[in-house]
Amino acid sequence: MSASKPLIALAVLALLAGLALWLRAGSDPRPGEAPAGAQPEAGAVPQATGFAGSAPALSPPPATAATVAQARRESLRASFERADDLHLYLQSLLPAARAGDAEAMWLVSRIHEYCAPYAGDPGGYANDTDLFGRMRLRASDTMVAARERVSRRCGRFGPRDGLEPTMILVQRREAAEAGSLAAEAALLAAGEPLDEAPAYRRDLAARVQRSADPEAYVALAPAMGVLASGDAAYDGMVAGDQFAELAWQLAACELGQDCGAGGALMTNYCANGGVCPQDPAEDFETFVYEGAIPRQGAEVVDAMVDSLLTGEGEMLK
Repeated sequence: MSASKPLIALAVLALLAGLALWLRAGSDPRPGEAPAGAQPEAGAVPQATGFAGSAPALSPPPATAATVAQARRESLRASFERADDLHLYLQSLLPAARAGDAEAMWLVSRIHEYCAPYAGDPGGYANDTDLFGRMRLRASDTMVAARERVSRRCGRFGPRDGLEPTMILVQRREAAEAGSLAAEAALLAAGEPLDEAPAYRRDLAARVQRSADPEAYVALAPAMGVLASGDAAYDGMVAGDQFAELAWQLAACELGQDCGAGGALMTNYCANGGVCPQDPAEDFETFVYEGAIPRQGAEVVDAMVDSLLTGEGEMLK
């Protein structure tokens, strides 16, 4: 063999070795990558690569302002229903209410409305409760329980607080102007709407229905009952008689309103209106269907409730 042949053989070997290293570098995994063709371990979470088609992030999407506001609203309202001391709860709401927070302003007015019958004359309220108990009427026990619940929750209010209807109306007007739909609906029910025009009143009822806000439904309900009878502004809507008022309230129950025996809705009917079920543990829905409406009226009310909840809106009797 000539001297040049070993040199050529060595060069060929070096070329082949370099080619092998180059091919290996293209197939070896980078740090953190699995080898080509390897299967992921059981339970392993795919990693995002930064390219289209990469695995989606598993973290939940950030909360929007609307969802945060909704959660806060539900929390504040639940606290109103649960609070044993409404005077104390009121103090927690006042800073936000004074800063113009519409929901806090609405709840301040709710507390004042709930406690007003007691606060005007606590002694007289207690005497009347005792009298109702001694009368031994069919629903006396339920009425006494409801009135005692109001006395307990409102026990720190008194005449000095001035919980007068005019003050509550002023509070609700301010809350409505700040953006509270429930307060706006309550003003209409009280005969003090922000605007007297039929088009406004109809639009308000439609906005309440679309909102699916249970408190706005309850607040609007009295305006859609017998008060709306013969009012052309509500033509084609669930309005005009006592069944319609109950339908708006029952729809509110479906949307999440506290309609239990101890809830504000049932308490207001019984403690303040004297309309009580015989069973103190009976909730609002049971009370309506078993005692407040005749059997033949149940289907009518059911149809009204369904039309409100399905968004048909213009369901007419």
